[in-house]
Amino acid sequence: EVRLVESGGGSVQPGGSLKLSCVTSEYTSSNYLMGWFRQAPGKEREGVAAISTDGSTSYADSVKGRFIVSQDRAKNTLYLEMNNLKPEDTAMYYCATGPFYSGGYYAILSTVRYKYWGQGTQVTVSS
Repeated sequence: EVRLVESGGGSVQPGGSLKLSCVTSEYTSSNYLMGWFRQAPGKEREGVAAISTDGSTSYADSVKGRFIVSQDRAKNTLYLEMNNLKPEDTAMYYCATGPFYSGGYYAILSTVRYKYWGQGTQVTVSS
């Protein structure tokens, strides 16, 4: 079974930056999706950013232009660089992986596309 471990969360002031990392025990296959999700208290888990085997990326409208998803396959690591953070970005952030899917830009941000999940890392943005 694939294991994912997130790190890099913390507390920052509005306008600050954080970079999350997610180390995976392995890549499940040569074709896959990897994504970042977040869940705030009382809200549903939502897709933030995703990247597929071919390097294509997708972002939620709320983070476009502020967040950057990337990966280092040699290190089995997924990253999420978060800039200009806002209080509404406060949430538990999870990374996940699943089989490759090419159903559309926003479709790969859906939780149903992902099979394995990490335990999460908390991000808090407040002054």
